[in-house]
Amino acid sequence: MRSVAVRAHPLVFGVVVFLASESMLFAGLLAAWYDLRGMSAAWPPPGAHLDLAGGTLGTVLLGLGSVTMGIAQVAATRRRRGVARGMLVLTLFCALAFAYVALRGWSQANFAVDSDAFGTLFFVLTGTHLAHVIAGAILLTALALFLRTPAFTRDDHAGVEAIAYYWHFVFVVWLAIYATIYLVR
Repeated sequence: MRSVAVRAHPLVFGVVVFLASESMLFAGLLAAWYDLRGMSAAWPPPGAHLDLAGGTLGTVLLGLGSVTMGIAQVAATRRRRGVARGMLVLTLFCALAFAYVALRGWSQANFAVDSDAFGTLFFVLTGTHLAHVIAGAILLTALALFLRTPAFTRDDHAGVEAIAYYWHFVFVVWLAIYATIYLVR
């Protein structure tokens, strides 16, 4: 019996390797959070207010965006460009809405990046994630525009797959950040 080796498209493979390195970045930031939390008498510091409703809304938005991205990926592989573009636009809306909620949460925080270790790590962790969301929004926009061109073919969906992996990664990382910041006390 012969086995057939399935090879990933180089773009998809490259994105997976990139996401593995990004996993290390976020793992390091989360490890720093837990390390400093373990050494602190009070974490978060007394008086620091965290916007649980905003964090939860952000989680819902990214989860919905992950679902719509999955639908877009399936639609693109089936050459249903209109459905794929529509789902990408919805995913983009979720990304932009998440960014708005995150920025609003930052503006309403009663602590600053330089107030203490908690403030520094909060803004570095959520800011690094927000940078990934914004990068994802740019990729989603480019992909939606690419799907409008005749250059997109049924067999040329590696870009869709790669961006889908990236977007799902952004959601999964947020779940870890959300649980760390808002749920674990």
